[in-house]
Amino acid sequence: MILTADSAVAQRTSRRKTANGWHTTFIGQNRNTLQEGDPVPASDCLYPMAFLVEKEPGAVVHPHFHQADQYQVIVQGTGRLGIHDVASVAVHYTDAYSAYGPIVAAEEGVAWFTLRNAWDPGARYMPDNRRQLREARAKYHHREATCGPLPPLTGPELASLTATTGVAVIAETADGLGTWRYTVQAHDFATGPDPSRGGGQFWLVNAGSVAVDGGALLPVQSCIFVAPHDTALRLQAGPAGADVLCMQFPKRACD
Repeated sequence: MILTADSAVAQRTSRRKTANGWHTTFIGQNRNTLQEGDPVPASDCLYPMAFLVEKEPGAVVHPHFHQADQYQVIVQGTGRLGIHDVASVAVHYTDAYSAYGPIVAAEEGVAWFTLRNAWDPGARYMPDNRRQLREARAKYHHREATCGPLPPLTGPELASLTATTGVAVIAETADGLGTWRYTVQAHDFATGPDPSRGGGQFWLVNAGSVAVDGGALLPVQSCIFVAPHDTALRLQAGPAGADVLCMQFPKRACD
């Protein structure tokens, strides 16, 4: 079943203060929302997670890795992620057990979506967890993929679209990893790639709005999850058009 998360609803109901910013849950549980006694999702099966992290100016997230494959999408502000300067909209993908960072917020702060297709209990920081990272090399190899910044289309740019297009911004790999950008004319439709080619897809609205299956319009920073067994997503742009990203995970044994 395709999952949707309206950014206005998430910001109103799930935003909480952290030590140096804000955290907003969009889809799935995470280590900040899992309640005592709740069952912990299995780490080897499909479990979509989406949340927005907002960091104040100068905040630093030290180098670390996760047990799940992960996309991070910069949607506001600027900073550095490892050796990369980042701004809206930049996409950074890492395989499970691929160390990255630090993430450093610039003067205006930085905000990013974290998107995963499997449960993850939280960051494992370096160098304390270096031994665990080395042990994981028997199964996992380091992989990162990046693109952007891809500034969202402005209102006039959306209004001037003469065609609906979809282009790869991270070329699809043999195991299904890939990212596409769709710019959609007002009220027009766009159909995404076949999700069975990968391990699930997250879609993120960067400008305008979209509707799925005739539902309500989803505004900027809303997200959608499409499982590998779902049919290809067909979305319709709202009256101002839409600029959206589709981020597909690689296939894993449990997909």
